[in-house]
Amino acid sequence: MSIAPEARPFTLLCLVIVVVAVLAGGVVWAIPASIPLLFVLYFFRDPHRVPPAGEGLIISPADGRVVEIREVDDVAFPGGRARRVSIFLSIFNVHVNRAPVISAVSNIRYSRGRFRAAFHGKASAENERNRVDLQTPYGPLAVTQIAGAIARRIVCDLAVGDRLKAGDRMGLIRFGSRVDLFLPLAADLRVKKGQKVRTSATVMASMAVPPASDSHVA
Repeated sequence: MSIAPEARPFTLLCLVIVVVAVLAGGVVWAIPASIPLLFVLYFFRDPHRVPPAGEGLIISPADGRVVEIREVDDVAFPGGRARRVSIFLSIFNVHVNRAPVISAVSNIRYSRGRFRAAFHGKASAENERNRVDLQTPYGPLAVTQIAGAIARRIVCDLAVGDRLKAGDRMGLIRFGSRVDLFLPLAADLRVKKGQKVRTSATVMASMAVPPASDSHVA
């Protein structure tokens, strides 16, 4: 299993703590001093997963638990409405976010905000967040990375125009956080509130290619 590169500064700091503890108190202190290092390695783990194959499958962009499913106003979607599926990530979940489907990045919008607990319903609208709009063969999608009460750093690896395959890395949110997946109302939802999901593994919804769509991803 690989480790996300964002772990490097934390890993270095933890190694320094281990060395200082051993020099100051002997080898016996290495065990308690290593606990933060083990947590960092666990938190920043980045397991390799192969997305399920199938036409029109929308895969989870994050590990965690579905805490809310609701219809919302959204001008980027047909009819100005979308279905928002909110995923809460605890500190024990993998925090690397990945593309839910083959797509192209059409817009990225960062918004400053509060740091409410990420499982709170108002976190989607009030917390610091980064929204990535995606153009797909099946219509528009969007993924929003949302900081939580502990998370204070959103990492987005993308730029407008980037082309993604399902499972490609989008970024990472440090420590507890939330990821919102926005779907057209026509999407066939495959998950329910309270369900645990895994990035690049759980099918969130399925969509058909619009018969007269001008959406395309080369």
